[in-house]
Amino acid sequence: MSNSADSSPGPGRPSRWRPVRVLTAAVFALAGLIFVTSFNTAKGTNIRTDASLLRLSDLIQERSHKNAGLDESTAALRDQVDALAARDDGSTSAEDARLRALETAAGTTETSGAGLTVTLNDAPPNAQAAPGYPEPQANDLVIHQQDLQAVVNALWQGGAQGIKVMDQRLISTSAVRCVGNTLILQGRVYSPPYKITAVGDRGKLAKALADSPALENYQLYVKAYGLGWKVDEHKAVTLPGYSGTVDLQYAKPVS
Repeated sequence: MSNSADSSPGPGRPSRWRPVRVLTAAVFALAGLIFVTSFNTAKGTNIRTDASLLRLSDLIQERSHKNAGLDESTAALRDQVDALAARDDGSTSAEDARLRALETAAGTTETSGAGLTVTLNDAPPNAQAAPGYPEPQANDLVIHQQDLQAVVNALWQGGAQGIKVMDQRLISTSAVRCVGNTLILQGRVYSPPYKITAVGDRGKLAKALADSPALENYQLYVKAYGLGWKVDEHKAVTLPGYSGTVDLQYAKPVS
């Protein structure tokens, strides 16, 4: 019996060498297509590196610093406007009181009183699962947007008179958003640990945190993988007034 690939197959035996050659040719053609696509995508760069992500991170940091400077300029101009308004004030005492109440509700003035601070942090770099829990995935070891939102929502639910995240006061249009492992809040970028401070009745605030289903789930990850959770109570704490722009960019007020 001949073992040559070029010999004619016997009766009743299917020819196997032709499909193999066709499949081999298809594999090489597909590989060539992948190489061409990779070249066109890379445009001469190494697509296995994260250089593009690093450039994006640098851009975000640059914009964050720029926005911080603009916030300071806006706050200074607002102080000047307030001073001029107070000097040339022609309103009544009742109107002044109503304005102060609106400013307090809007979060544009300082708020002081008793309160607490919640600190959230990623798990340690060498975090291991506690006994009885599965090995963690990467997403199990970092703070997510929903974790921050859960704390903020619980504090509002607990009757907070005002809240700040990191060093910024929250207002009605504030959006707590995370991109990767960083927090973007009102044009500025922050990294963990994240601190959320609220002014209000400490007992009610603590109870609201304990009663939150979302935070109850978060506590499981604290126990299982060591995510950071710390609550500090304050007899007196002062929240800054919001100093950024209040103009709506993507919505219009209902008249």
